[in-house]
Amino acid sequence: MEKSKKEKISAQIEVEQRAISYDMKEYTIELYVSKYLKQIECDDNELYVPDYQREFIWDDKHQSRFIESLYLGLPVPFMFSAEIKESGRLEIVDGSQRIRTLAAFLTDKLTLSHLEKLTEMNGCKYSELPVSLQRSFKNISIRMVVLSSKATEDVRNEMFDRINTSSVPLLPMETRRGVYKGPFTDFIAKLAKDSRFKSLCPMAKYMQNRREEEELILRLFAFSELFPNFSVVETKGVAKYLDGYLVDKNKFTTKEEMQQLKKNFYRLIEFVEKAFPNQGFAKKCGAVGISKPYFESIAVGIYLALNENPDIEAVRKQELEINKDNRNDFYKLIDGRYRTHTAAKILNRIEYVKNLYLECQ
Repeated sequence: MEKSKKEKISAQIEVEQRAISYDMKEYTIELYVSKYLKQIECDDNELYVPDYQREFIWDDKHQSRFIESLYLGLPVPFMFSAEIKESGRLEIVDGSQRIRTLAAFLTDKLTLSHLEKLTEMNGCKYSELPVSLQRSFKNISIRMVVLSSKATEDVRNEMFDRINTSSVPLLPMETRRGVYKGPFTDFIAKLAKDSRFKSLCPMAKYMQNRREEEELILRLFAFSELFPNFSVVETKGVAKYLDGYLVDKNKFTTKEEMQQLKKNFYRLIEFVEKAFPNQGFAKKCGAVGISKPYFESIAVGIYLALNENPDIEAVRKQELEINKDNRNDFYKLIDGRYRTHTAAKILNRIEYVKNLYLECQ
């Protein structure tokens, strides 16, 4: 490698490293919990979980295994936080599940279960353990990387995007809420909380907490706008395309445009309530969980049809019945074994539903 090239590489690394200013802290569990819980009721706790962070999703087993790891002296991932200049508070960038688990354990809200090594502790709360074990646990130290307030917001966003040290990886929409903040992101989040939409999207609480409804609404708007050319989705992949779409929408969408999207969204909701009672966007009545290819087909197809003809009759079409024993054309378009996210398949299944409703008018 040429000397000039080496010098440029070294200089570039030095510049980027200066932008990432951080300190390495080491706190006891007792101090972590104190910083997190003190003044939490008035939203002024020193160590806090920001709005964009994911909901608490660890179940009792996951929480208990984390506590067990600490008692066993096993290494655990660092915490990551960012110092907020205006308030001096520390925003948790990565580690919210762990810190909330520690708080739950020390306040007796967690009963240990599913422990494989320390089986005698199964069924125990913190206060039920011997005092010596309570004290030793509170004094365990965990390291935290604190990103300085000198770091720009872009650096903080980059940090959130790159750090994924939890054993429960972030889903794309969870990451987007942290990285791509803006008015359109907030707009989608608000629509996702609508009770009517939630009733049409039966899913486990676990998936609700991981912002699955927001992911669905983002796909609805993005695919409706992109129709009929989905080649970019196949080239980039769905997640990358949605990332770029959200960035652009946050920058350029006006309030008037969002108001129109909201109107169209609720028109779709009303239609689906009438056409698919007790089913909504699920594949069949009583199903829990939303298939994305099926949702895209029904939601985007009907959304586009309503844009062309708002007076379409809200009826359920027999051709859209999903039956594993009757593998019709629609079934093949949404079945995962048929590579559901090629450009052609996305177009074909959306167009199938759209035309099905328009051709009878």
